Amino acid sequence: MRTLLMEIPRLPLSCSPKVKQVLDCALLAPVKTERQIWENSMLEDDPNANCSVVPEKKESGPRWGPEHRGAQELANLYSRGKRIQECICVAVCLTLMAVNSVFILAHIKIEKLSSIVAAAFFGILTADFCSGFVHWAADTWGSVELPIIGKNFLRPFREHHIDPTSITRHDFIETNGDNFMVTIPFLGRMVWDFLTLPEDDVQKKFAWNCYVFLLAIFVAMTNQIHKWSHTYFSLPLWVVFLQDWHIILPRRHHRIHHVAPHETYFCITTGWLNWPMEKLRFWSALEYLIELTTGYKPRADDLKWAEKRN
Repeated sequence: MRTLLMEIPRLPLSCSPKVKQVLDCALLAPVKTERQIWENSMLEDDPNANCSVVPEKKESGPRWGPEHRGAQELANLYSRGKRIQECICVAVCLTLMAVNSVFILAHIKIEKLSSIVAAAFFGILTADFCSGFVHWAADTWGSVELPIIGKNFLRPFREHHIDPTSITRHDFIETNGDNFMVTIPFLGRMVWDFLTLPEDDVQKKFAWNCYVFLLAIFVAMTNQIHKWSHTYFSLPLWVVFLQDWHIILPRRHHRIHHVAPHETYFCITTGWLNWPMEKLRFWSALEYLIELTTGYKPRADDLKWAEKRN
């Protein structure tokens, strides 16, 4: 198995030994060690292995993968009605993206290029944060038994943790339907603005609309990017290039999230915010406050499905 290297910044040369020691202990410590990754995550790049470390005790069933009983039950909850909803959302979203692209090209002005590039960058950054927040909320709270949202929206998150490669067997519609749905109101509002506002007002809102447009595109494509981060075979070279340069979520970077109990590295669009959010303990602080005020344990439903091995 290829060595998994943690992505950490280099120390400045001017650091004193004491400062270096403090940073080594706190700031620069790997989020997950190689041993933790090997012992507590599915070996996705070897389809014949469930774990790269032989367990000390005999397991009662596979910890991960398509043979896991919980994963099979969750996969069977995917319904025809859900499929129809996803097809409609993908069709509507792609139409709105195409229409907005035409309007943006028709109204773009070269002298505003710098503000447009800045807006686009912050749109991508916002998409990464939004992917992390939604991912964290769906992974950590709620139950598959909840009405409407349980089977339709939380189920895929539960299935994904106990069968991480299931996403690679989903087609474009099942992979992206929910994310495309989220962007429809924002893309629809953009089309309305382009159709109804005078040219002066369109130009005043142009940078903002570029921000919303890039945010919508990256939100819509987040789960496709996520799927690529679990695909170890036959990826297009341009996707591998984007992963290697960390323009989109890299494969080895996302492996850190899949170390049980899946409590870190939730951002899955680019993954740029994962390291700083972890070092700020952003997610664990939110979980502490919610548990303190409500009494609910984080990832209780996730653990329940993971334990259905037989």
